[in-house]
Amino acid sequence: MQQTPPPGRVLVVDDDPTVAEVVAGYLTRAGFAVDRAADGPGALARADAQWPDLVVLDLMLPGMDGLDVCRALRGRGPVPVIMLTARGDEDDRILGLEIGADDYVTKPFSPRELVLRVESVLRRSRTGPRASGAPAGARGAGPGRPDTVLRRAGITLDPTARRATKDGRELALTLREFDLLAFLLRHPGVACTREELMRDVWGWDFGDLSTVTVHVRRLRGKIEDDPAAPRLIQTVWGVGYRFDAPDAPDAHDAAAGAEEPDRHA
Repeated sequence: MQQTPPPGRVLVVDDDPTVAEVVAGYLTRAGFAVDRAADGPGALARADAQWPDLVVLDLMLPGMDGLDVCRALRGRGPVPVIMLTARGDEDDRILGLEIGADDYVTKPFSPRELVLRVESVLRRSRTGPRASGAPAGARGAGPGRPDTVLRRAGITLDPTARRATKDGRELALTLREFDLLAFLLRHPGVACTREELMRDVWGWDFGDLSTVTVHVRRLRGKIEDDPAAPRLIQTVWGVGYRFDAPDAPDAHDAAAGAEEPDRHA
């Protein structure tokens, strides 16, 4: 009988052997192939030996902390990262998200919840934003097929190739930033709450809403001419965020080859 391949390879990086063993055990029982490392250099060596599909990374590591490990991994190639943090390390959690972590889980945590987060992040990294599977009340992919190339305000986003450009310049987006931009491009002019973005982009029905705030700030830094005075991703006070751009047909945008003036300037 042919064996079913594991749903993914996860690298667990934690210097606490008890935590690492428990996390690895739950992930193994969920069907994942698991590698382990107790410090930053060991994690990078394991990643170089066999590149993981996802990394569960403790923030507090001896010698080389989790933020430095995350930066080093990002320099090697794209890989989803879930950070394990202490409850009081809010600034470090925010910084972790800003340098590209896809999610974080605070200690103490439920191993079952961590497995669900791993599955959610991997699912997103492989399939993109939620579309036909959106829950009742969710906007989902919006008009058109979820693989339709989107073009607005000089931005071209190809969901199938997982590639985005601004005025012809490649955008270096993390997995979550790409999914967030895709969702906003599909719903121009619509005020989206942070709760809605967390549910429809992250696939979570709960979580720290500052996660959305940080990713919006990072995304603005990559697509706005002046991130301090954003024109594309507007803050709707008391609600959330809205993508402001001319609602031009794809064909016109492609033919023009240039950004149309923003009517909300």
